[in-house]
Amino acid sequence: MTGDAERLIPAARAQTEILVINSRFIATLGPAFSVEEARLFIAAVRQEHPDATHNVPAFVIGHGASLITHCSDDGEPSGTAGRPVLAVLQGSGLGDAVVVVTRYFGGTKLGTGGLVRAYSDAVRAVLAVTPLAEKTLTHTVFIEMPYAYYEQVRLLTGEHGGVILEQDFAARVAVTARFRPEGLISFQVALRDLSRDKLRVDIIETNPATILPLRYKVAP
Repeated sequence: MTGDAERLIPAARAQTEILVINSRFIATLGPAFSVEEARLFIAAVRQEHPDATHNVPAFVIGHGASLITHCSDDGEPSGTAGRPVLAVLQGSGLGDAVVVVTRYFGGTKLGTGGLVRAYSDAVRAVLAVTPLAEKTLTHTVFIEMPYAYYEQVRLLTGEHGGVILEQDFAARVAVTARFRPEGLISFQVALRDLSRDKLRVDIIETNPATILPLRYKVAP
């Protein structure tokens, strides 16, 4: 879904609830860029549900070789809650993510297999509604041009995946825009062709961890 420079993360907090034989399972998922942020998220969810039977947490911080993971059964039988929650979260491909599955016991024991399925299904349910973003490398560029080029440059920016951040209309038009690396390369080629090498693109900033919202959701 993404390359090495593009890493999926939650764009915002999401929450869903499922009912399994009268037990309520409320899954709350959100972004966390450090262990401390993840622990604060978990504490906040616990505070929201102080009377819950269990608040089962799991998180994945980072991506790839730098991944930090954690989970807890929070009083459920060993291996029936935390590990299944973490397994589904890791299987989603998300990084920098924390989830808490809150259980309100409904009076009927689910058994080992039932607990594993219920906690796993709760995480799948919240993943299905979680808005996504990419943490990806981007370049911010500056382009100055005569007014005659502005509209064509504006259109080219969008065609090559760029986003205009600032525009200044003075004696000449100054545009600040942000591109992924591959988009910037193709934009530079198109701009050179358009202006017959008269317009120049200056990279003014490179950010290895820009957060860019996505339109699609992860398949749970």
